[in-house]
Amino acid sequence: MGRAAGALVAAGVLVAGCGGGASKPQRAPAARPAAKPRAVRPSTPVKRIDGAVVPGGRGHLTAWVRRPALLRTRPGGRPIARLTPRTEFTSPRVMPVIARRGRWLGVISSKAPNDRLGWVAASRVSLYRVAFSIEVSLARRSVVVRRDGKVVQRFTVGVGSAATPTPTGRFAVTDKLVTRASGGPYGCCILALSGHQPHLREGWQGGDRIAIHGTDAPASIGQAVSNGCLRAPESAIARAVRLVPIGTIVRIRG
Repeated sequence: MGRAAGALVAAGVLVAGCGGGASKPQRAPAARPAAKPRAVRPSTPVKRIDGAVVPGGRGHLTAWVRRPALLRTRPGGRPIARLTPRTEFTSPRVMPVIARRGRWLGVISSKAPNDRLGWVAASRVSLYRVAFSIEVSLARRSVVVRRDGKVVQRFTVGVGSAATPTPTGRFAVTDKLVTRASGGPYGCCILALSGHQPHLREGWQGGDRIAIHGTDAPASIGQAVSNGCLRAPESAIARAVRLVPIGTIVRIRG
């Protein structure tokens, strides 16, 4: 299966539970991933962690998986996943670094449970800095995008319903997908997140990943009606996908 076909199938698994209100699972329209992470490349190194150069400058560290690596439950602990250099959407695999224990890095990964770090050896990744962050308020139904701490974008979103609430916690942007059907249930664009929906509706057979995406039901924006994803206006999500790098931290608060 080629990369484009693989991205289509994976996108269908990801967002089928988050789109419109259809009773049957829907496959996402064909989508293409970003070619590479728009992360700040290393500037003058300030130190090394087990061979990985730590770039200077501002922004949070991200780990770019350049060769297969094992994700573990703790430093040197039990493996929970094998990380490939590309995600299931064929995007480069870039994960925020949240903690360090010697030669081990604690990262946000879609392969780990919500709000639990996975651990990867620093020697298996390249380190970059990302200056962006995203804050989501479910109470306000708002998204705020910042660069170097300064607000660069705000927009209103639809959120999960009472039965299928949007999970809260600290997540990351794992993929940026541009669909070929802007009038479809996911709009023009998708920011796939590392988080998982723990409250799947009964009988649901699709995946459990959450995302920020467009919608073909603009009246639902600002309402608590989704299956857990965040529904954004078309122009807003299009700009966010252009602006936000893979590896950006996303904090979702109640």
